[in-house]
Amino acid sequence: MKTEKTYIEEYVTLAGIDHYLLHYKSKPEDPVLLFIHGGPGQTESFFAFVVEEYAERNYNVVYYDQRGAGKTWLRNKKSKPNTEILKSDLLEIVLHLKKVYGKDKIAILGHSWGSVLGSMFALEHPEHILCYIGCGQVIDIVENERTGYVILEDVVKRSGNAKDIKKLQKIGEYPPDYFDMNVYRKMGQIRSLQGKYGLAQDFNKTVIDLWRRSPVMGIKDLLPFMTGMMVNIQVMKELMAFDLKKKENRYRVPVYYVLGEKDCQTPVEISIKYFENLEAPDKKLYLIPNAGHAPMIDNVEEYRKAVEEIVGLISDVSKREVK
Repeated sequence: MKTEKTYIEEYVTLAGIDHYLLHYKSKPEDPVLLFIHGGPGQTESFFAFVVEEYAERNYNVVYYDQRGAGKTWLRNKKSKPNTEILKSDLLEIVLHLKKVYGKDKIAILGHSWGSVLGSMFALEHPEHILCYIGCGQVIDIVENERTGYVILEDVVKRSGNAKDIKKLQKIGEYPPDYFDMNVYRKMGQIRSLQGKYGLAQDFNKTVIDLWRRSPVMGIKDLLPFMTGMMVNIQVMKELMAFDLKKKENRYRVPVYYVLGEKDCQTPVEISIKYFENLEAPDKKLYLIPNAGHAPMIDNVEEYRKAVEEIVGLISDVSKREVK
């Protein structure tokens, strides 16, 4: 007996390329939430089923693979992304979803790198969105990496693991204020150690397990997942210069942060400090217990509760906008 699909996959041609969209639909009158994945170049559509495959949801949600990531890259291997192109793509995606779902505005949630795109979109295009939700929020990538490295160094030294201490010593001073392949290599080594000590997502365990179980991923999808950073080198170079504190901190839409309380990849204390100083029509901070950089994986239930509460705050407005 076949189980009925709870999702819809499609490709839409926007901005000259085919974009992959993954829809988990609720009721037509419910708000629409667009999930903007991290990386750069690392699709997160593969774990959508863990969060979204359950009976009740007070929102329609759409995951999409950005230019240079996932299934979108597989259809457009020659298209090289940069930040401005990805911002333009995001606008096209939002306009498309507004039309398809019959909404005047939608909500957006940016995770990790996606929080860079999401924050900029909220500041530059408030007329299109109900609210902005930041998860694993990037404020200043260099400060994030520096703080995360200090935390890692302390944990490794206290562990007494001579092999790992030596690995840190070989990495040397970190991070620099630029990005090249050597920095990419060091970042990979640091992420591996952070994962080992519970300070970041453990790629070799959780992520691979989710990939294998995902109903929308196959063998061919491993290629863009493994090469996403290489394809997005220019985006990474631009990301190293990103500092949200240098941009306008007055938002014209409600802003909500959903942060893992143990996040050391985008250290939670940096995100909280910025959040406390931003101005918005409404704002609320959610700290997800027993969760790190990916609270939607680490503590699915509490992440769901937070998102559903946020959507509840904006749902009355959205329902009045059904065409």
